[in-house]
Amino acid sequence: MTNYADLELGLHRYDGGSYTVELRYSQPDVDTDVRLGHGNPIQVSLAPAELAALEPDEYGKKLNEALFGNADLKVAFSEALANAQSQGLGLRLRILIGPSAEDLHNVRWENLLNPNDNSPISTNQNILLSRYMSSMDWRPVRLLPRGSLSCLALVSNPSNISTAHLDPIDSQAELDLVRNGLPNISVNTCQGSLAALTASLQASPVDVLYLVCHGYIANGQTILCLENPDGSLARTPGSELVTALKQQTQQPRLVMLVSCQSAGNGTGAALTSLAPRLAEIGIPAVIAMQANISMASAKLFLPAFFSALNQDGQIDRAMSSARNVIKGQSDVWVPVLFMRLKSGRLWYVPGFGDANTGIQKMPSIIRYIEEGQCTPLIGPGLAEPVLGSMRDIANRWAERFRYPMSPNERESLPQVAQYLTIHQDANFPFLELKDTLVQHLLERYGKDLPDELKQGRPDLNKLMDAVGGLQRARDPNDPHKQLADLHLPIYITANQDNLLESALTAAGHPPISMNCPWTQSMARKAPVLKEDPTPDNPLVYHLFGSWSDRNSIVLTEDNYFDFLIGVTSNNDVIPEQVGLALSDSSLLFLGFQTQDWNFRVLYRSVLAKPGSTRRSSYTQIAAQIEPEDGRILEPLGARKYLQDYFGKNSDIDIFWGSPQDFLTEIMKNIQPGGAQ
Repeated sequence: MTNYADLELGLHRYDGGSYTVELRYSQPDVDTDVRLGHGNPIQVSLAPAELAALEPDEYGKKLNEALFGNADLKVAFSEALANAQSQGLGLRLRILIGPSAEDLHNVRWENLLNPNDNSPISTNQNILLSRYMSSMDWRPVRLLPRGSLSCLALVSNPSNISTAHLDPIDSQAELDLVRNGLPNISVNTCQGSLAALTASLQASPVDVLYLVCHGYIANGQTILCLENPDGSLARTPGSELVTALKQQTQQPRLVMLVSCQSAGNGTGAALTSLAPRLAEIGIPAVIAMQANISMASAKLFLPAFFSALNQDGQIDRAMSSARNVIKGQSDVWVPVLFMRLKSGRLWYVPGFGDANTGIQKMPSIIRYIEEGQCTPLIGPGLAEPVLGSMRDIANRWAERFRYPMSPNERESLPQVAQYLTIHQDANFPFLELKDTLVQHLLERYGKDLPDELKQGRPDLNKLMDAVGGLQRARDPNDPHKQLADLHLPIYITANQDNLLESALTAAGHPPISMNCPWTQSMARKAPVLKEDPTPDNPLVYHLFGSWSDRNSIVLTEDNYFDFLIGVTSNNDVIPEQVGLALSDSSLLFLGFQTQDWNFRVLYRSVLAKPGSTRRSSYTQIAAQIEPEDGRILEPLGARKYLQDYFGKNSDIDIFWGSPQDFLTEIMKNIQPGGAQ
């Protein structure tokens, strides 16, 4: 898979028809931007209305003259392209239109030419073009394996479509196209009304929304030719679809609008059209048509797009490939992509990060598990399928309580919780988190829970215990059940839930549960682990506390700092058996994001302690990283990152996938009765 450097070309109004151009260039796995050009402010003059009157070939030439006629901008673009090529990288070019330059949304950027050879950029496989819209939606985009994605297809063919002087749509052919185009993704359908679409999304969130219908611009807004419940024509404002998707708890990752003029009509209605508005509400990727597209072009473009997408899941690369198929057509510029995915990916493929060595090391992982010399370290990603995302909770709190800091901090629960201790009081974030978790569990599992757990103020531990049982019954690959089946003596968790204890008890291995005594008052009352844990009576050690003792929970920034001070200043805080497991066994990291507080504090307080050098004698430290768009995107980059943490002599193997993916792979390789 090709890696890409990023060049963001941001345009902002300067004066009248003049605009300033801001350039940001970065390489994969490099946090800093590269300075381009001579560092002088870049100004260009653009006239969208004059460009609109030109034919496509002439349009591209005039657009290039207006943009790259500025020598500094041409040099900067050429430097970015040359730098990427020298590193063996492609170039991902993002066109960002600032709020002050809204009229530039009407420019057909898909006609842009490479100033070095005047070749079309939009069909170049090494320069991936997309438009970027800023959004007030800060929810992170978590990547999923292709096999777990779902698609909802709506094809609207009203019974009386001829009254609108439009041709009927072959519904079956369109459905066959998306089913054949996404063979590894579950495709469901719904009746062609907005009400049916909304009901389907509420019943089961989807990752891809494929919408086929006629459309047009009227009075400055997109009109979709959907259906009434009786199948007759319903002229539906695109704003109603925007509202329906905005209200979804989980929005689609990709929306495909196979509808004419869904991104404008080629004149002056681009910004108020449907596609940009979907991008503004946070849809990660939107494909639409910025004018009328011919049936001939659509029949070539869509199969080519799906074929390319199936190769690696990179949406912008698939767009470039599909445009290349219709490059001889006069409407090659009509398909447009709005995207805020940094990686461009719709999915990832689970597996080991280093294909040359990773699979060879699987036997060593299995051997350590069978010998009981393996210690899982469990992070938030393991509990997210049940309890929801802590980052989503942080985002909701930040919005509700008007968190004033920068957007990138709004998904950090420790930082937002710290703000709430000041904005409210010291106990508030703990009580709020408990109520949030209870409400989430009742909303999701309430109909299957006994009545006594739904009355009054339910006990969170009892609620999680019951929900854990439901989850294990529904999913044979439930990660907590799989961990219990590994039959290990010690499990160390950064989570406060009791889902693992519940799974171990159900598996016939009743555990000992202990909280790390990170405060002096806890240390004075901490129980002593008199006997070594065994696979039949394992230890579940909660580093950052549990809901069995509210005072043990590490939640706010101050809590994490106090934890660091308490644990690093007193070597006797952590039981000898736990310390030995951390320093003298193979470690499995499950469900951590390496930038999060829990992972960083885990390392600084525990893994860097004296004696950890014994860990290098093990040929395998298996570290599993949960993929998320915009974070450590490449397995080899993640591997280097962790090696920097643990030391150059560490032998770290990256499994690229979710905790469930990883444990399922482990369980496939353990012989029956192998884990003792």
